[in-house]
Amino acid sequence: MTRVFGLLGKRWTGLIVAVLMHGPVHFADLRRAIPGISERMLSDRLTELGGAGLVVRRVDEGPPLRVSYRLTTAGSALEPALSELGTWAEKYLGGEGGTCPGEFRT
Repeated sequence: MTRVFGLLGKRWTGLIVAVLMHGPVHFADLRRAIPGISERMLSDRLTELGGAGLVVRRVDEGPPLRVSYRLTTAGSALEPALSELGTWAEKYLGGEGGTCPGEFRT
């Protein structure tokens, strides 16, 4: 669990993986899909995910030169776990405040 959260627990990483679950995405489109992330941070997180074997980078020869990213088989295998986390968050972290409702605090 330490290794999993060491990688996926970093800010933005889960969102990047979630966007890539839908298929290959060009860098600019990925950045637009995640409001607030800087180009530098997106690049750093994609490099980390690539180093872990979860994401593959592909350069589409131009003009114009475009870079896209897709999940590997290992990255795609995260889908059930991320889906379960999303379901858990909706139930137990619910509203805007992101706090556990009183009926579940026992």
